[in-house]
Amino acid sequence: MKEECRRMNGEREKKKDLRERTKSFALRIIRLYSALPDTAVAQVIGKQVLRSGTSVGANYREAFRARSKNEFAAKLGDCLKELEETIYWSELLKDSEILTAEKLRPLYKETNELTAIMVKSIKTARSQKVNND
Repeated sequence: MKEECRRMNGEREKKKDLRERTKSFALRIIRLYSALPDTAVAQVIGKQVLRSGTSVGANYREAFRARSKNEFAAKLGDCLKELEETIYWSELLKDSEILTAEKLRPLYKETNELTAIMVKSIKTARSQKVNND
């Protein structure tokens, strides 16, 4: 029983850390958007990055309060969709030469790390649900 409580507390701490990490990610996205040139194309693409990048943390907050493993996995799936969209719009910023690859490198790195965490968390949640059935 004590071991299970320790494991659950550890999971809560990891989730709390991820809440902070996704919030930091959103703040980085906001700063990126604020630094974009004031051209129509940059602003349109930038608003898409802003929307998708800040949605990751909002969706994770919803997942954090999920009532079931299924709901948790579904909300993490929403996070994954937003991360993929963020990468897409970021690639357009790079490919259209609005921002350099070097400027976007830290964002790509964090997006890929968050994606890996979300995929692993979804797999874990789904396997725990199967094991508990």
